[in-house]
Amino acid sequence: MIRAMRWRFDPLSLVWAVALFVLLVLLATVGARWGWLRSFFGDVLAVVWVYFVFKTAIGARVMPLALAALGVGCAVELGQYLASAWHLRIPNRALRIVLGSTADWWDVLAYTIGFAAVLALEGLRGRFRAARPRASAP
Repeated sequence: MIRAMRWRFDPLSLVWAVALFVLLVLLATVGARWGWLRSFFGDVLAVVWVYFVFKTAIGARVMPLALAALGVGCAVELGQYLASAWHLRIPNRALRIVLGSTADWWDVLAYTIGFAAVLALEGLRGRFRAARPRASAP
């Protein structure tokens, strides 16, 4: 049975989301000259960031949230492709930097790696949580 999604607040996920946001901003500004590291690794981190943003407010299993984060990345890429095909240009420079302006299959690969990274991180966290000794009641 699929457990329903519910609204909730997870402060640890908020901390991760803010930390990843700061890292993404640093990559976009200071790391602007770092070539593939900025673009590819930034796209990987973007999916992980979206996952933690969702996880901050939505109580659900890992897979639906990770798929939603991957979907956001793919939707952005589709938007870039359609904008290019229809010769549209985002006039706001900051928004153009955040959303990107050129569709690229390497970005979709980066989003997929970010999706896999989320699954791996949550899997490790689940194993760590299961391996922790539980306090017994006196």
